[in-house]
Order: sequence, then C-alpha cells, then structure tokens
Amino acid sequence: MSVESVSAQGFAHASLAVLQRVTESAREDVARAAELIAGTIRADGVIHAFGTGHSQAIVLELAGRAGGLVPTNRLSIADLVLYGGEDPAVLDDPLLERRAGVAGRLYDLAAPRPQDLFVVISNSGVNNVIVEMALRAKEQGHRILAITSLTHTRAVPAGHASGKKLADLADVVLDNAAPRGDALLELPGGGAVSALSTLTGVMLVQMAVAEASALLLAAGEKPPVYVSANVPGGFEGNLELEKRYAGRIRRTAS
Repeated sequence: MSVESVSAQGFAHASLAVLQRVTESAREDVARAAELIAGTIRADGVIHAFGTGHSQAIVLELAGRAGGLVPTNRLSIADLVLYGGEDPAVLDDPLLERRAGVAGRLYDLAAPRPQDLFVVISNSGVNNVIVEMALRAKEQGHRILAITSLTHTRAVPAGHASGKKLADLADVVLDNAAPRGDALLELPGGGAVSALSTLTGVMLVQMAVAEASALLLAAGEKPPVYVSANVPGGFEGNLELEKRYAGRIRRTAS
C-alpha cells in the first residue's frame, strides 16, 4: 500500500470495498443469524450481547438503541460493580478481561433463561473472558452468535486454557473481515492505522436485525423495536414495550 493510500480517502475507499464484500459474502450467515434472533424473540427470549474493549461499540449497536430490538440486554465487565457489589477499583485492572471466573460471574448476574440467545463479540476471539462467556453459555444450553475476525483469530494462539476460540463455540459466526490487528492501512516501515471491525460489525448486526424483523413480519408478527426517545411519545412507548421483559433487560444511563 502506498503512502498516498494512508489518507481519509484511502481509508474510505478501502473500507467501503470491504463493506461491499461483507454484504455479499456474509449473506448466508446473516440469514442463519436472523433465524436465531427471530426464534429467540418468538420463544419469549432475550438476546444478551457481550464484548470488551472496542467490541462494546457493537454491543451498543444491538442492545437498547432506537430502531433496535427491545428484548436485548447489554452485558459488561462493569456489571461486577453496577449489579455485583464489587468495589469500583476492580475496574482499574487492565487485565481484568483475562482473569478466570469473570465471565461466569457476569453470566450469573444476568440470570438468563434457557431460551435466551448470546451474541458474543470479539475481533480476536481469544481473550479469556470472551471464551469463558461462550463456554458458560454453551454449557447452559444457549445458542451463540459470534461476531469476530476469522483472519485475526486464525493467526493468533488461543488465550483460554481450553484451547478454544470464540469461533469454535458459536452456532453461527459472522466474520467481520477485519485484518489481523484490525487496522486497515499499512504504514511505511511497519504498523497500520484506521481500524475496520466497528464498521463491518455494525453492518453485520444491522443486517441480521433487519432480516430477523423480516422473518417476524412474514409470520404475521410485529417486531418489538424501539422508537427514538427524542420523538413525541417515544420514551413512553418504549417503556410500555419493555414491561414484557421487566427484570430481564437492563437500561442504564450509559
């Protein structure tokens, strides 16, 4: 890649090309993901989304946003403090996501039901807490939808004692097509800039939500979706929809 390609237009051109490829190559996997999502909603289930680091951006794209599905629940390492009574200082540990037992604690705090779906998001798919969450969900009989980079995960060793990676444990894998290390534009002399996985992850999530909504509509069911709280009646209408899932989905200020 030339130095000239390391620019705003260089990233726009390269990332749009990847997005175009993803929309075509992921079509069958998106359809399978949509079936998982629609089936969960029909079974009165909740979709639990979990990721760490920048993968939390994709979690927020799925859980609790305008135009998104109501029966969605965001899981976060911060739940240890918000719901688990841990001292806030625990979040100062930069290696917390690699500690054994964290995901199991987060799972227990969420108290999921058997019909609930887990969406686990990680570009590398190898961090301990990510794999541990997928293992725990699988052991409890939940279906798992993974969003990860197959290129990255195949290029790095497993970080969990089981030797498993996120992609190994999922019922459906959506490949975000990000390169190893995530950054798209190579720099002269080594290194790269401008991460890709958030763009492609958002695309894959919204494609799956749209397709799941289409499945529900085809069956004569109205998808339970949020209206923006910043339009008249939106906030009140959303509260009414949330009543069906009271105690099962969390909505905090951030």
